[in-house]
Amino acid sequence: MFSGKLVKKDGKLTYATPQDKLAYDIFISKLEEGQIVEMYVDLANADHSKAQLAKVHACIRELAKESGYTFDEMKDAVKEASGLGGKSFGECSREDLMLAIEAAIEIGEKNFNLNLR
Repeated sequence: MFSGKLVKKDGKLTYATPQDKLAYDIFISKLEEGQIVEMYVDLANADHSKAQLAKVHACIRELAKESGYTFDEMKDAVKEASGLGGKSFGECSREDLMLAIEAAIEIGEKNFNLNLR
């Protein structure tokens, strides 16, 4: 998953920081030729993005479906694995949500041979 910030300059979107460009380049390098990518763009006005919230919830839904646990049970497992405890995803920072997404990906890979990337 790529999550970064872009800024409008001279009528075009460009990377806000060199780290955003690097993260994008790494993401692209891991794609297979012909891979279809879904993209969601929103204005940055919060400490986290709607895309991150959507991604973590999508991962949890897939894990619940694969495991037989309920969505809420799997959500609690992802929160525990990412160190977020009882914190609401809506209150999480961008960094917190990245930890939750990575935890969900790891749970899927280790327990269900599921690729959530």
